[in-house]
Order: sequence, then C-alpha cells, then structure tokens
Amino acid sequence: MLIIYKHFYPEKYKDAREEQMPYNCHPSHKLRDCFKKKPWQGNDPTKAHFIFVGLDANFNANIENTLPEIFDYLNDGVKYWQSNHEKVHHPFRLGHYHGDGRKYHDRFATIGFTPEHAELVSFIELLDIPTTGGSNLRASDLLPDHLCKLAKWFDCGTVRYIFFVSSKVTKLMRQTRESNGLDLLPPDRVKMDDDFENLKVLREKAVK
Repeated sequence: MLIIYKHFYPEKYKDAREEQMPYNCHPSHKLRDCFKKKPWQGNDPTKAHFIFVGLDANFNANIENTLPEIFDYLNDGVKYWQSNHEKVHHPFRLGHYHGDGRKYHDRFATIGFTPEHAELVSFIELLDIPTTGGSNLRASDLLPDHLCKLAKWFDCGTVRYIFFVSSKVTKLMRQTRESNGLDLLPPDRVKMDDDFENLKVLREKAVK
C-alpha cells in the first residue's frame, strides 16, 4: 500500500485562528445524521482503491438550503457521480455553487477521474462529525474509535493509494501516534508534484 502526501490547499492553514473551540459542529441534524450512518464521502472506503484523508468535513452553515444536492451525494456518492447532469464527482463542483470546499474539489478534479471511476474513490476525515466555519483541530479532538476505523480501512480494505491532503493531517497523525500509540503513518511515503502529474500516472495504472 502506498501512502501519498499532497497539499491541496496549504493556504488554509497559514494563519490558524485562536479560538476557544477548535472546531464548530455543524448545526444541521440532517447532515450530522448522514455522517453517523456513513462517516465518509464518495464510495465506502473498504471498497475504494484511492482514499483521500482530510481534517474535517466542512460545510456552509446553511448547506440544507444552499446546496440540497449534498444529501443525494452523501446517501450514495457513487450513484450521484455517475448520474448527475453535470457529471461532477461532488456537489461542490456544481455550476451554481461557489462556497467553501469548491477549491479543494476543483483541484481534485484535475487528477482526471471520470464517473466510471466513481467506485474507486473515497474521501474520509480525521474528525468524525461535519463542521462549519474555521477549525484548529488538536489530536485530543479525534475520537480513538473513529481513528481505529481509519486504521481498519487502511489495512483491511481494497485501498491501493492513500493521500494525505495537507501537512496538518500528517501532523495530527504523528501526534496521535505519540499520544496513544495508534500508528496511521506506515513507512511508505511519496511526496507528490505540484502539477499532479504523478497522481495522474497512479490513476492510469490503477484503473487499467
């Protein structure tokens, strides 16, 4: 299994705000219920070949009204990608949406996956609940039960490549290893090029 690091949006972490709370739990009960049932986006991580690991699943506070399509996606990410009219992998890339999360998924789209690859891709986060607004996560914010799920997905599924999407993800994983001995950082590490060319090569190899 190959572990890959890529900084999709490093600018987000340059000036972390000093807040009393390290993150804001999303106010939508409907959204939180979705993540209780399926703490991932895209395909089930036990069935995916590519897993993208982020910090937290962050959504606009009014996401139920501004992007109701998000619930079709969270219910079945594979079906959504293969059937939505614009053929986008995530509702954040729909033409009428310009809010938080768009930049990350625009960058992901440059890898070149298409709807026929939908079953290969899963997005997971270190935090088990959806959030809104800024965050400054600490290792103590991460639930051991959820981290154990991540470890199982890494080790026991069909995954071939794991992408850490920011240096903050890697930092928190190291802190978790030091604090409770849970090692989510296998020794195989490759740093990706800024132009995503290596990601495209890996995609081409994996889908043949």
